Amino acid sequence: MERLSQLQDLLRADPERRRIVALVHSLDLPDCWVAAGFARNAVWDFLHGRSPSLPSSDVDVIWFDPGSSDAAIDLQLEAHLKDMDGSIAWSVKNQARMHVRNDDPPYLSSGDAMRFWPETATAVAVRQTTSGDLEITAPFGLEDLYAARIRPTPRFSGEKHTLFTQRLESKKWLAHWPLLRAV
Repeated sequence: MERLSQLQDLLRADPERRRIVALVHSLDLPDCWVAAGFARNAVWDFLHGRSPSLPSSDVDVIWFDPGSSDAAIDLQLEAHLKDMDGSIAWSVKNQARMHVRNDDPPYLSSGDAMRFWPETATAVAVRQTTSGDLEITAPFGLEDLYAARIRPTPRFSGEKHTLFTQRLESKKWLAHWPLLRAV
């Protein structure tokens, strides 16, 4: 519970992240979260004594609605977000269809889909509640994130471990955040 409060406080103190979460909240999508590097990078910057920086590649928005799983809907949502803020590279993905691309069993929710992501520290998401507060979901908890550990999820510990290793190398996280340790 302490790590959860720490992350909420960290994100609350970041006006740019709060603004982005509010933009995504305005879409009013079911089971919708700002995920992956959005919260992860904020924590890693904090652990390195740096000011928070936004993910350099994109801002991942995940949502879950089996009745709206056409990829064209995601593209429309990305365009809408780009109209609201064109300075951000938005990536919107309905997790109800992503299991097919990832060769996984069907996901039951956004949180369930995150259990199949490559790293435990990346499987973290935030959304704005109706009361305006921040809610966090992290199916593997926040310990690895705050311990600066990059650990594969169970799905990427076995047959997909090569993909985990390739991702670790291509992202260059260890060079950018030298306190991180791959497990």
